[in-house]
Amino acid sequence: MSRPHDCRRPFFAFGNPFKTMLPKRSSLSPKLAPLLNSFEQSLAERIKRLIPKEKGDALTLSWMKLAIESLAETHTDVKTLINDLQFPASEWDDKWMDAYLEDSGKLLDISTALTSQISKLDQGMLMLNYSLHLLDLSVGFPSTDKMLRARDSLLEWMYQSGSKALRTASPRNSKLEHCSGLLQGMAGSLCSTKLKSSTKGKVLLRALYGVKAETLFVCCVFTAALSGTAAPLMDLCVPDEFLWSSSFNDLKTSINGDIRRLYSEGSVTIIIKEMEAVDGCVINLNAMIENVSRISDVGEKEATSLGKSVKELRESVDKLVHGLDLVSKQLHGFFQIVLGGRDALLCNLRVSDSQHERNEADVFERCQQ
Repeated sequence: MSRPHDCRRPFFAFGNPFKTMLPKRSSLSPKLAPLLNSFEQSLAERIKRLIPKEKGDALTLSWMKLAIESLAETHTDVKTLINDLQFPASEWDDKWMDAYLEDSGKLLDISTALTSQISKLDQGMLMLNYSLHLLDLSVGFPSTDKMLRARDSLLEWMYQSGSKALRTASPRNSKLEHCSGLLQGMAGSLCSTKLKSSTKGKVLLRALYGVKAETLFVCCVFTAALSGTAAPLMDLCVPDEFLWSSSFNDLKTSINGDIRRLYSEGSVTIIIKEMEAVDGCVINLNAMIENVSRISDVGEKEATSLGKSVKELRESVDKLVHGLDLVSKQLHGFFQIVLGGRDALLCNLRVSDSQHERNEADVFERCQQ
């Protein structure tokens, strides 16, 4: 079991700003305590579901789909909590709102960058499908020209994806590199310590701490998995006082450990299992093409082997495309949730400002009478 002191880097470089702000459970009213407990228990259960049962199970598109789905549920839960607390944005501290708007803006940028990279991977399937089309044995054994064109297309995909066979990193993605800086900035500040001292505000702050911890973790893992480097990972340290801290620390240790282990093996740049499966099939098929293209009189044995390699690649590509589509849809849904929350806050502020202006106008009018 991981403990907070096991972390290599604290959640906040300047310490934990919540230490003097979070209310003790015993100090909460009978009305507020159940709301906070319900939120934290739900978060704990949600995080537990993300802990892989077997080593390496997490680095799959199905896990990534589950992770972003969990994150969306957490962001939705905190909106429900705000309503249950009856704590409108008009009662929030100005610096708190500024920090929320800044972080949500960064999160939208991160979501866009991740979606863009998923789309790029999906577009790469065009090269593989072109190769599969050229190697379609149902219309006869492919000519040498077709096999060489298929090989060139496979090699292009291997280069773009950072195939293990080439021992070179995939081309740099400036948007993903920018994500690392945005995530570091989000980890550096959650909100101002000069918040209103109401118990409701502190309960909400405690919940937002959980939202941000899960958000940073999931986004860091996604960025690391898609960028080909473990650099974006952060060791977020969560204090024991949260009901979800144990699950979170276990999840962080497991996932971050697996990613760092894989990247430490040298030239490995593909760690998503479905991508790894496709890469293996591409390497095998490319070697098969190299061998067969040199044979002047191809026999049944060679044709059968080539057909088997083509079939394996087609099945792996189908699984990858399906997984990428599911993750992309979840990312789009999460983007809409963040955007909706941001728009709701801005709308609330505009309504509050309009009401404030009307009140000032009424006061001025009465003073003139």
